[in-house]
Amino acid sequence: MTTNTAVQRSQNLPKRRLESIGECPAKRKASWGILTSQGSWADRSPLHEAASQGRLLSLKTLLSQGYNVDTLTIDQVTPLHEACLGDHVGCARILLEAGANVNATTIDGVTPLFNACSRGSAACAELLLEYGAKAQWESCLPSPTHEAASRGHSECLEVLISWGIDVDQDLPHLGTPLYVACVSQQIHCIRKLLYAGANVQKGKHLETPLHAAAQHSSTEIVNLLLEFGADINAKNTDFERPVDLAAPSSLVERLLLLHEGKFHVCVFATITCILKNNQPNKQKKPPKPNKTEPPFPPAPKTQQSKQHML
Repeated sequence: MTTNTAVQRSQNLPKRRLESIGECPAKRKASWGILTSQGSWADRSPLHEAASQGRLLSLKTLLSQGYNVDTLTIDQVTPLHEACLGDHVGCARILLEAGANVNATTIDGVTPLFNACSRGSAACAELLLEYGAKAQWESCLPSPTHEAASRGHSECLEVLISWGIDVDQDLPHLGTPLYVACVSQQIHCIRKLLYAGANVQKGKHLETPLHAAAQHSSTEIVNLLLEFGADINAKNTDFERPVDLAAPSSLVERLLLLHEGKFHVCVFATITCILKNNQPNKQKKPPKPNKTEPPFPPAPKTQQSKQHML
């Protein structure tokens, strides 16, 4: 086979494919996600558009006409992804009832639950979890928990916590949800995570949540972490403490120095108390008698001595 013949055949392949598609009935094209009006592969089908815009009636009509509920775009985005990103709970429910894949992932690993948490739709998140959505993945896929924590969507975070997520899930490129919330200065999420039992010392590698909080200006967050037992002397990979990362002469730096001073005073008092308790008990000598007082008290006078005197 000559080179020209091979090139000609390779160029004819797309034409044959389009011709074979053109011979298929419209209903079959719709199930593939093809816009029959345009006669070409669609990046976004009418089902995607209806789901993203919250058009319930259009969504029901398209599904009744035979559209595939899990129609994919080039990036493998489903209509359920669109409905959750738009906070359209009704559309999400219709799609799930029609059999939509609740754990569908895009080429970037994004799930419908991630989209719901990114938008802050606690209602969509709850619905997805009821239909079997996986809240946490073992691999390094985009994490709904980290997304909710970083964006300050505390209601979504509360829903995830109620479904038993690991609040200390550690992703190598992000750290823990608490660390992410401290980086983004989301105090409501920080509070929810701490009260849910998040480890106040666990952050990203050796950098603690307090390291992240110290680099910003929120004394409220720093105080909250200290109340839950954050170590002010913890060192990161560069051997820096949280106070070393605070802006010079800032309120956060003063607050950390104040707690550092209290810490040293408490340590000194504790060590002093331990040393005193560990000293051997010395036998105490009896007190010396007072020279002004007689060594023995005078004997009381009896009745006979009184009569003799008379």
